[in-house]
Amino acid sequence: MKTPISLLCACLPLLAWAAPYTPKDGGAVIEQLPRRADATQLELRALRQQLNTTPQDLALASGLAQRYIALARSETDPRYLGYAQAALAPWWRQAAPPVPVRLLRATILQSTHHFGPALQDLDAVIAQQPQNGQAWLTRATVLTVQGDYTQATASCARLSALTTQLVTVTCLANIASVTGRAASSERLLELTLQRSAGAAPDLESWAATLLAEMATRRGESALAEARYTRALAQQPRDSYLLGAYADFLLDRQRPQEVVKLLKEQQRIDALLLRYALALQALPGQQPAFLAAKAELAARFNAAMQRGDTVHQREQARFALFVQQDVPAALQLAQKNWAIQKEVPDMRILLEAALAARNYSAAQPVLAWITANGVEDVALQRLVRQLGPQDGAKISAAKKAGVL
Repeated sequence: MKTPISLLCACLPLLAWAAPYTPKDGGAVIEQLPRRADATQLELRALRQQLNTTPQDLALASGLAQRYIALARSETDPRYLGYAQAALAPWWRQAAPPVPVRLLRATILQSTHHFGPALQDLDAVIAQQPQNGQAWLTRATVLTVQGDYTQATASCARLSALTTQLVTVTCLANIASVTGRAASSERLLELTLQRSAGAAPDLESWAATLLAEMATRRGESALAEARYTRALAQQPRDSYLLGAYADFLLDRQRPQEVVKLLKEQQRIDALLLRYALALQALPGQQPAFLAAKAELAARFNAAMQRGDTVHQREQARFALFVQQDVPAALQLAQKNWAIQKEVPDMRILLEAALAARNYSAAQPVLAWITANGVEDVALQRLVRQLGPQDGAKISAAKKAGVL
């Protein structure tokens, strides 16, 4: 059974709109828009015009919104999420909209880290359609980000009768990789991917990206890079994949490659951050670095004024490594940890706690590593740098396998 593109769009987090940009002069190029003659854009404009005429056409609105959500990922362009929401405008604020709208609304809410409302919508969809595979997969994604691994695993398990084996195994491996079962889940996912010849490029890229992250966490750099290369061959503009590979390169002191990778991808805040970090590490790039730094500061300040918490992880990283504002970085990392608990969230909190010499701030992450058996060489190095501060910390670190 082929997996719908809308299902795959829910597999990895989408990024929210960037803050408004004010050009310095009237001749500045703000954006290279898609060619008006582009077949996809022509088709979307025709559908949008049709929807303007019949805005209550549920099938047309939901189909168009789904197309926009898919483009938000394939084109690394978060503006399409806004277009998707606009297409669903007649139903967006309804307490109980039709199932297609509710599912699409959950996907958009998940992308902007409104996890509670997203889960409410997903649970309502599942109550009406317990065989809805996309709802189960999106639910698993949200719960994994929140660190509710038991419920996330249960959601993944429901997929076995609803979609392909590769979707199910990738969903489960994503959880197992951070709950003490990394080696076995990696072997199973790799074998499943090998047996899934002809899988959709989106799905193959998702599985290959996860396998690359698993190898990275084990310190297998050559294997990880081969897997990142495979994933990029399938989805060269995927924003999550680009960010993960850029981090891989930055950790290996290869900033020039990051600049090349992200030179045309600076619309996304998370990718602009990695671009700035690469420029910071390169000689002769001070003007470009300062420009990127100023742009990021403006975007993050605008997000804070809007009450937008989507990029707190990235903002904490920006404060720590670009602005060298350790107190702000620690505060942002702690706020981010309260919302989401993925490996990068663990890492930035440990890094900020280490820089602040605030060892008590690291305790929630150390406890989480211990309780869930998280395996990651970068986290292990940070825990060793933090050093044992008391008996409880020594015991926790030993149980986590990092001392």
